[in-house]
Amino acid sequence: MDTRLRQQIAFILEMDRLKAVLRQNLTPSAQRRENTAEHSWHLAIMGLVLEDQSPTPVDRAKVLCMLLLHDVVEIDAGDTFAYDDSGHADKIEREKQAADRLFGLLPKDQAHELRTIWDEFEAGKSPEARLARALDRLQPILMNHRSGAMSSWAKHGISKGQVLSRNREVEALSPALWALLTKCCNDAVAEGFLKP
Repeated sequence: MDTRLRQQIAFILEMDRLKAVLRQNLTPSAQRRENTAEHSWHLAIMGLVLEDQSPTPVDRAKVLCMLLLHDVVEIDAGDTFAYDDSGHADKIEREKQAADRLFGLLPKDQAHELRTIWDEFEAGKSPEARLARALDRLQPILMNHRSGAMSSWAKHGISKGQVLSRNREVEALSPALWALLTKCCNDAVAEGFLKP
């Protein structure tokens, strides 16, 4: 096997470890904690379906790449719960170190290309990054809403104010998605699994 293919396979095999990184929210259909690989796949589906929620045209392929790559760093850095303030203190540094190592497994040209896409997502400036980041915020809302009393919101005593504050990127991107997010929160408060 040549060096390039060996590096590509090493990266692909390392990506399998994403299946072992557990997130806080449940998959409503399986009633178990979602893993990060499942989260990324679900986001890619959302990117295909909700592309038209971007107020400006986006490069679909780039959005999908961002959604598939944005959390690969959790292989090394772990998943940081959205409402864990102490966990967020060093999250950026942990994730940058993970990106260096993981993308560094690839041949230099692919390492540069994929790291550039990951960095663009993190910066959140391009239309593609804004859409990808908004979908990344919306997906856990939908999962918590569907999980009801079993949700991570209920488990951790999260409030509606925390959810709305953390997810303002959705409001800036799409009034329709923000209205959906707000409805999910209002429903959850009414049903008693999200604090008012």
